[in-house]
Amino acid sequence: MLTTVILASVVAAAVASLLWAVRVGDRVLEVVSKATASAAFVALGLARFNPQDTVGAWLLAGLVLCAAGDLCLLRDRTFDLGLITFLLGHLVYVAGFRAALPMGRWSVLVLAPLAIAGIGALTWLWPHLGRRRAPVAAYVVAITAMVWGGVSATAAGALPWMAAAGAVLFYLSDLAVARQRFVHPSFANRVLGLPTYYAGQLLLALIIGSWPGH
Repeated sequence: MLTTVILASVVAAAVASLLWAVRVGDRVLEVVSKATASAAFVALGLARFNPQDTVGAWLLAGLVLCAAGDLCLLRDRTFDLGLITFLLGHLVYVAGFRAALPMGRWSVLVLAPLAIAGIGALTWLWPHLGRRRAPVAAYVVAITAMVWGGVSATAAGALPWMAAAGAVLFYLSDLAVARQRFVHPSFANRVLGLPTYYAGQLLLALIIGSWPGH
């Protein structure tokens, strides 16, 4: 419990530092703060991990991939690598949710509004994507599946509430990232996107070692 509180506090402090760094244009502080926040949510997953926990193994792999993606997004020239890394992270989270609840039991009622939202997001972004239309479309499919799995697993009682909340927060943060990258750069995007992203990752890390089948 103490480890969880300490690492969550490190993430919160690092995110606050990250927002300040972005606001004032301190590039060194931005890199250090982002790396610290990402390393802390991976450390939280590791601290809670049990090698016998199949779901936890998938979630921990997702945390590691997302932390790697965070570092890639720090530079424009590695943005595409970051996009691919996050896409793989979403697919790994999907595998984790599927390990907790077979996909055949995922709720169609949950999928329907998510599919509509995904189509709406892609329609909004499409004119701005240029050569990245195909990878971003694949990304939208992957994150939609991730949220579908997280919400379905929570609704079925296969995973705690953190699965649904973490997946939804991750989705919202990606909308902010997409707006920042492709539509309209603004500090407001960071204010929305960074806290929701790191809160989502913390919640997904907290599933490790706490799900009913563990």
